[in-house]
Amino acid sequence: MKTFKQKSLYAALAGVTALGVTGAAQAVNVNPDGLGQVLIYPYYTVRDKVAGSPFSTLLTVVNSTASAKAVKVRFLEGKNSQEVLDFNLFLSAKDVWTAAILQTADGAGVGSFDKSCTIPTVGSTQDAPVVHDFVNVLLDDAVGDDSLDRTREGYAEIIEMGTIVGGSSTEKAVTHVAGVPPCTSSALDDATVTTNTTTPTGGLFGDLTLINVNAGEDYTADAVALDNFRNLGAYDSPGDIHPDLTQVNPPTSVVVANNSFYQSTWGNPIDAISALFMHDHVFNTFILDSGTKSGTDWVLTFPTKRYYYGANGGVNYLFQRNIDANGGCDDVGITIYDREENTSTPSIGFSPSRPGKANTLCWEANVLTFNASQVLGSTNNRNVTTTYQNGWADLSFVLGTNASVDGGIAHALGNFNTTVTPLGGTAFASDVSYIGLPVIGFALESYNNGTLTEGDGSLVQSNYGGNFLHKGTRSISQFSVP
Repeated sequence: MKTFKQKSLYAALAGVTALGVTGAAQAVNVNPDGLGQVLIYPYYTVRDKVAGSPFSTLLTVVNSTASAKAVKVRFLEGKNSQEVLDFNLFLSAKDVWTAAILQTADGAGVGSFDKSCTIPTVGSTQDAPVVHDFVNVLLDDAVGDDSLDRTREGYAEIIEMGTIVGGSSTEKAVTHVAGVPPCTSSALDDATVTTNTTTPTGGLFGDLTLINVNAGEDYTADAVALDNFRNLGAYDSPGDIHPDLTQVNPPTSVVVANNSFYQSTWGNPIDAISALFMHDHVFNTFILDSGTKSGTDWVLTFPTKRYYYGANGGVNYLFQRNIDANGGCDDVGITIYDREENTSTPSIGFSPSRPGKANTLCWEANVLTFNASQVLGSTNNRNVTTTYQNGWADLSFVLGTNASVDGGIAHALGNFNTTVTPLGGTAFASDVSYIGLPVIGFALESYNNGTLTEGDGSLVQSNYGGNFLHKGTRSISQFSVP
């Protein structure tokens, strides 16, 4: 049992006083089968790996259910998760929508050949998608950059607003006929869709592809699916920034750890989402073999970080530091192991290094690159230098300190309203602490064998790559409050 004496800290984190343990039938959770009401795509990029060799990101969402749905599609840049574009998408039963995030002259944009209805229209000409530019309207210079270039990497969210009532004019407007939905404008106006939108039912899944044609590379990743996000349908107009992750309803999370189920109800709704992703350690592999010119990047995205900052850039709790031109930096630790159990504890820093900024992650979509291999060409990067050619690493998010946070403790969420159910055991009420940071992501490993000669004498570029989901541990402990 871990004991904390800062009762005021945990009261502030939970935002509650004396609430009874809930018996809520609905609680948001990460669905291990990949289906949900919310999809979080951990990373997109259109950065150049080398000059003139940009990535494109291909995104897919699938409606696996027999009902039409209205969803919000949102793209967020990677420094402090400012929205750069959103629109409403209508998926008919069993529908698939696909799009491409592409590099533009100054930034990035999205286009699609797909026929599914969108408001505003995200469509195409006969030969090419119409690229809708990401915008920097919400970007400010709090992080020293409000340029369109900042939109070239980040992550994406798709949130179900509700199921479309069967047989309604809206359902007929979005249902494909001979491969094309009519998208009747009168059936897709705000008032009509609002009337025809009911309870969300989930069943969405998605994936993305990071493809670099000139470099001959392709990497894939699945979207993280949140199920039971909310129990009420609510259609938000195309010009509305809602829904967002704060609209979880009820604000109750379920997490499996330590051979137990932890069901916590939160005073601040975003804590329910953060609780799902809290890890104190993240594990993954790396490969830097000289023979194959291998490289490794880790994507580490904090999808709720933006909600813990106030209007003045001051961090409220959970995260460690206020945001400035270098980001809002959180202390981390790293231990590296080679394949023969040798170990080292290198520093994490910029490449080239900058004094005073070692062993931190500062952005909301971060790329940790090993030996500056820069597989993704990210500008939101941190570098790890190692003499090991391959092995694995342990990245830690342990308790931190920040005098501006109540109690001086960061990297912790406290909850006074939790039901703990051991596997095969009896549920009991408890006060608990979630230690770490809310993180999602994956590792990418690249291999370059140069140019190979086919049997007929033709030359073939020989590059390969792989994607590996992060593993890790969760620290959820009972604590006593005097």
